[in-house]
Amino acid sequence: MDSQTTVDERKKLITAARLFYQRGWMVGTAGNLSARQADGSFWITASGKAKGELTTRDFVRVHGDGKVEAPYPNLKPSAETSIHQAIYSLFPEAMACYHVHSIEANLVSMFAKSEDTLHLPPLEMLKGLGIWQENPCCQMALFNNHLDVTKIASKIEVRFRNHPPKIPALLIRNHGVTVWGASPETALNYIELAEYIFRYMVAAHQMGENFR
Repeated sequence: MDSQTTVDERKKLITAARLFYQRGWMVGTAGNLSARQADGSFWITASGKAKGELTTRDFVRVHGDGKVEAPYPNLKPSAETSIHQAIYSLFPEAMACYHVHSIEANLVSMFAKSEDTLHLPPLEMLKGLGIWQENPCCQMALFNNHLDVTKIASKIEVRFRNHPPKIPALLIRNHGVTVWGASPETALNYIELAEYIFRYMVAAHQMGENFR
């Protein structure tokens, strides 16, 4: 893959990050985005960077053997890099992985009756996540948060290897949603769909509706 393609993919991540920042999903330095390359390595946002002001210099490249390639010595990969590594290992078709922090995602994670599953309402929007059923019964995988993110990544890998998810998304309790797709554009669509569903759930909850 040539360098121009690589730069273009980072620019797609920059555009998405600015959009998410404007929507309040990546405030401050929260969240992280990555795009996988043909050789299996991936670009990911560097730790501690304001997502509304990213440039192509604010990314590090993580190789399959874990080696980190950074344009500057002080740049470190996002704290959630291990989650991106797990997703790319589990899903060979995934070429982008997006993780954002929204208020609605945190709220709905507390609605869950199950310790590891969030039931979603049977909305038309689920078609965009691959659920083509009338009145679908769909769940999103839910994981507990840990300060040591590698613990979350390990739990994701174990559960999904044994029980592949029906939708390309997972939720970390009181933390945020992660999606993955075949391209940066697809991942952006999935984030928008997930956040729409979360907003609906918060509004419905305020009206007294529960999702089981």
